Amino acid sequence: MKISIITATFNSAATVTDTLSCISGQDHPDIEHIIVDGGSGDKTLEIVSKFPHVSRVVTGKDKGIYDAMNKGIGLATGDVIGILNSDDVYTGSAVLSDVARVFADPAVMTAYADLQYVDVDDLQKVRRYWRSGPFRPKNFYFGWMPPHPTFFVRREVYNRSGLFNLEMHSAADYELMLRILLKLRLPAYYIPQVIVKMRTGGISNASLFNRLRANKEDRLAWKLNGLKPYFFTLYLKPLRKIHQFIIK
Repeated sequence: MKISIITATFNSAATVTDTLSCISGQDHPDIEHIIVDGGSGDKTLEIVSKFPHVSRVVTGKDKGIYDAMNKGIGLATGDVIGILNSDDVYTGSAVLSDVARVFADPAVMTAYADLQYVDVDDLQKVRRYWRSGPFRPKNFYFGWMPPHPTFFVRREVYNRSGLFNLEMHSAADYELMLRILLKLRLPAYYIPQVIVKMRTGGISNASLFNRLRANKEDRLAWKLNGLKPYFFTLYLKPLRKIHQFIIK
């Protein structure tokens, strides 16, 4: 089983070595790693060139990270596609082998796992633990979503669902997973282990203004998919820490 991993980069020299190293160290034998670079002006591409496992590098201006991800998905030839950001890492060398074993069951269309938020400068220092839990469609109505960096899908799923909606800005990953898991009701398999470490930060949580804008985009995500959330659904999202995060 070929697994395609897409990494979008833009001036990522400070962190991309960790991302590249964690993928080059995977023990799964058939990995396609696609780098989509937004025209970095630092040493990102020089660093990428030192990793022979990288299958393809595409560089040029884009419309943001989700546009880059869409480009990568369009280039992917793997049976299963995952996305790993240029400041994230897998937790061990067997992560993609574990994912491949899950997708060996032809009934599995999507899969996700748990995630740790770690310190920007120390990947061993855990800040928060995102425990996803088993998938139930109704969980979306209570502010739930799977952590996108742990989300893997069969390539055919994107053919059916479409790609990231660039008009959704920071909520594009939320809208896509809402579309796949709730609107299309495609089955999801929960892998009960931490497979990704994500450095703290993120566009949607960077400020109060961004958080309010993200909530507005979340509401739009439901509307675009013809779904009607409970009144309190989107107002519970900031409280997900109660049942998804363990503060360290």
